[in-house]
Amino acid sequence: MNKKMLVESDPHQSRIAVLEEDQLTELFVERVRERGLVGNVYQGRVTRVLPGMQAAFVDIGLERDAFLYVSDVGEEPESESAENDDTREVATRRSPLAIDELLQQGQDLVVQVTKDPLPNKGARITAHVTLPGRYLVLLPEVHHLGVSRRIESEEERQRLLGLLEEIPSPTGGMIVRTVGEGKGRAEFEADLEYLSRLWVRIQKAAKKARPPALLHQELDVVLRTVRDLFSNEFEILWVDGAETYERIVNFLDQVQPRLLDRVKLFGRENSLFQNFRVDEEMEGALRSKVWLKSGGYLVIHQTEALVAIDVNTGRFTGGQDLEDTVLKTNLEAIKELVRQVRLRDLGGILVLDLIDMVEEEHRQQVFSALELELAKDRAKNRVLSISEFGLVELTRKRTRPSLERLLTQPCPYCKGRGRVSSSATTCLKLRKAILDLLESFGGSELLLRVHPEISRALQQEEREILDELRERLGGRLLVQSDSEMHHEHFDISEI
Repeated sequence: MNKKMLVESDPHQSRIAVLEEDQLTELFVERVRERGLVGNVYQGRVTRVLPGMQAAFVDIGLERDAFLYVSDVGEEPESESAENDDTREVATRRSPLAIDELLQQGQDLVVQVTKDPLPNKGARITAHVTLPGRYLVLLPEVHHLGVSRRIESEEERQRLLGLLEEIPSPTGGMIVRTVGEGKGRAEFEADLEYLSRLWVRIQKAAKKARPPALLHQELDVVLRTVRDLFSNEFEILWVDGAETYERIVNFLDQVQPRLLDRVKLFGRENSLFQNFRVDEEMEGALRSKVWLKSGGYLVIHQTEALVAIDVNTGRFTGGQDLEDTVLKTNLEAIKELVRQVRLRDLGGILVLDLIDMVEEEHRQQVFSALELELAKDRAKNRVLSISEFGLVELTRKRTRPSLERLLTQPCPYCKGRGRVSSSATTCLKLRKAILDLLESFGGSELLLRVHPEISRALQQEEREILDELRERLGGRLLVQSDSEMHHEHFDISEI
């Protein structure tokens, strides 16, 4: 697959784009003032223990206390569930101890952020610190050896486990990351040495720190993405900015010198993202409607609890066979749908409303295509089969705000509704407001200032409302169009 990575950085923000076959599939944005917290290690202090929720709140120095589940405090990770290398969070089995048996109010402990805080939620943390390197994830004080689940060859898995068993680890267990496939002992030992030194520094800082305190800050988004994603699969890494280029080159020289010749400085007049039309794709990723090449379209609606994605045939009429048209639309939609999920970084529960298919063979074909596309996604996901109503439910791990929440804010006009009152509704509201003023009306002329669209409606389809008001006021009503007025607002004054 033709893959490219684009890095564009300035004093205010860094943006990284991943292109597959020249299509934008992943986007990472980090503002200097809003740098993410995932991976950061803190010395925290327990502020509240909640036995009813089997959880605790921990002060780590943020605006809101962080949230810690009992499963993130208790036992060591299970062998099988700990093999997810693409996250800072290590899954654990249910602890046999209750939260109030493990933690007490006022207790100090070292924790790591696994999910950034949201507008109405504090950060999610774990007491099971994991330190990711290029090829390994170090599990300090946890005696476990594992291999990424994404390495499927059993022969390779056994080879890697054998290598880990030969390497003495002074600081705990290790998990081989996906990019460690095919690597040898020398690469793992170098990674382990770096991570072990890092853990020693964190421990020393913890002994001196007074909570809440930051003990270790994860790499910024540029170096973190290069570390986690950039590999032999990428044909090139374009960098816009000499300083950022030098940082990446110096970093790769330490962790992956073989990839240095693929890093290129972008020196053209127009910006890197403009050259590859990334800005245009970003704008499209903020719209709810996504058109397909066939004329069908997706509608993506993000709520607090879940994401709903609706597939529609739109302008696509296909041939004479309706079932064949539905199959083609669903197959095309699946590919674009998964791309949008990855690009927008949608997480939590996702409900896909496909176009109903009668034939079971077609349903299976579409589901197989969905599984194939989801296999390209680095985020952990789980998908259920198509229901009899044509719905597909899936969960996708969320560790940071989606692209929509990162780049936008609620509309100050519609207050997040995404819609405004119709012209007829606004006309009826102003009618009632004027009639309510009749008792206190002194007989002078009234001036009604409204949005141009409302003024037009009063002159045309809602003319009866204007005629009624002028009759009640003896004709003493002037309507003034004001483009500065909100569509739903109006102003009534005596003149």
